[in-house]
Amino acid sequence: MQPTQFSSGDVIADRRADYARMLAEGGDPAAAAELMEQALELAPAWAAGWVRLAEYLEKAERPSDAAPALRRVLELDPQDIFGAGLKLALLGEVATPDKPPSRYVEALFDDYADRFEAALVERLDYSVPGKLARLVRRVRGETGAFECAVDLGCGTGLFGVEIRSGVKRLEGFDLSANMLAKAEEKGIYDHLARSDLSLPAGDSGLFGDGLPARRADLVGAADVLMYLGDLSNAFALAAALAAPGAVFAFSVEDAATKDGFHLAPSLRYAHSESYVRGALHAAGFETTEIERTVIRMDGGKPVSGILFIAIRQG
Repeated sequence: MQPTQFSSGDVIADRRADYARMLAEGGDPAAAAELMEQALELAPAWAAGWVRLAEYLEKAERPSDAAPALRRVLELDPQDIFGAGLKLALLGEVATPDKPPSRYVEALFDDYADRFEAALVERLDYSVPGKLARLVRRVRGETGAFECAVDLGCGTGLFGVEIRSGVKRLEGFDLSANMLAKAEEKGIYDHLARSDLSLPAGDSGLFGDGLPARRADLVGAADVLMYLGDLSNAFALAAALAAPGAVFAFSVEDAATKDGFHLAPSLRYAHSESYVRGALHAAGFETTEIERTVIRMDGGKPVSGILFIAIRQG
């Protein structure tokens, strides 16, 4: 979510904010922060402006000054559409939350939907859908098509495209309405609906419209779980969807630690292999395959991930 997309409602404040942005882009975040402070004197209730001020202060190596700006954002926007709480956690001001605010994730991808595929596939070498689908096919062998596949966090349908030919019924769920609209344009899903993987089963949206539990013999989550820290609820939802013997295929960013998960500067979560294995076991899955791979580029650097295949136990 880019705060530059939101106006303060004050023409002079907006003009000063534009000059501040130009200063920041020119390599002078300290001067940008000073001008942004002037803009906020004119528009003190502008949450997006406080987010931008915090960004400039961080770049000017003034994190202790950035924290009050982020707290002001939370006062103005308790739903935290800008992810200010995550940024405070990275600054060490608060404990790392187990999950991001749903409104932050929803707004992030609603805003990103129109340029999502071009940004990820063409510029960031995003490769998870194809790699995960190949791993599913390798594990599945010659046992035939899946009866019902549920694509969690389907986004624009990149994973759905990869598995459609081997699936009789394909369902897609996502938190972002704009992402779902893009997925619908592909014409590959038999059912699309909004869902929130951070909520319990009854509120998640996965079982509406008379859709039964344990209906899937394939559950996928390609590049989705890095937007959650604690995976126990997401794995419980996957378990509720999966019939005994069903395949659960998903990716995480590799924490490169022995245990646990952490929040990365990207505001995505990275998980350790042992943490994921333990959470899968607790949810009734047995891990059968893992594959370490580069899943995308970020800031010119490769992002390491882990692909998992797990089987739902009876």
